[in-house]
Amino acid sequence: MAELISVIMTTYDREDALAAVLRSLARQSDRNFEVIVADDGSGPATATLIAEWKPKIGVPLAHVWQEHRDFRAAEIRNRAIATSRGTYCVFLDGDCLVRPDFIATHRRLAEPGFFVTGNRALLTAKLTDAALRERQEPEAWGLGRWIGQRLGGGLNRLAPVLRLPLGPLRKLRPRAWEGARSCNLAVRRADLERVDGFDAAFSGWGKEDSDLLVRLLHAGVRRKDGAFATGVLHLWHPPADRGRLADNERRLDAVIAGGRVRAERGLSSLAVDAGATPA
Repeated sequence: MAELISVIMTTYDREDALAAVLRSLARQSDRNFEVIVADDGSGPATATLIAEWKPKIGVPLAHVWQEHRDFRAAEIRNRAIATSRGTYCVFLDGDCLVRPDFIATHRRLAEPGFFVTGNRALLTAKLTDAALRERQEPEAWGLGRWIGQRLGGGLNRLAPVLRLPLGPLRKLRPRAWEGARSCNLAVRRADLERVDGFDAAFSGWGKEDSDLLVRLLHAGVRRKDGAFATGVLHLWHPPADRGRLADNERRLDAVIAGGRVRAERGLSSLAVDAGATPA
């Protein structure tokens, strides 16, 4: 039997986008996956939404919550990893729509010794508002409609919605971490455990995903590109507070230079407390 894939999806107080992403996951052609919503402190409305989706998404759906104390994406992802059951983890943001073959394509690209990085198309605020308000389903749109949106300025680039059989070209940048993001990233569970997951020492927006990739590379795991195969549709949102970005960049530079493999505050440092609860 094919291995179980765990989709680990971060969210924080954005129920309209989360509902749209869950809808896109509900229509996947490959059904051997579970969804873990990694919630960085959302209010009760998010829990209610997830409860409503559990009987209709068609796959196991879990909710892992932690108290909101600034942006702690690394820590909540680790808590979701610890809750998940799959041997292969696909990381996704709660505002990134996936097309019906997303899981099937990630399964096809999965390969021992590699993590897989996907790309994204950014939708404009206007298109995002229309899609959410009118309950449109962009994940089901065909190429012709996306070409029209690109020509009309509805999204920033067309490449993520295209399909190309790149074959061995997907391994042309085996040691590159630049440009890869955790909004569309797949890593074997064994490799995550090898580097002790994300590093919760990164607090505030930025670079916690780059840190994970750098440490995976230090551990001998290589990059495989999912471009022109696994692209996601990133709904618009206001820019995040980047007040701690400089500190996170300095921390990342130290990891790059030092060759460290394991996280300072990773999976092994998780503690069960009142601030983190599976639901």
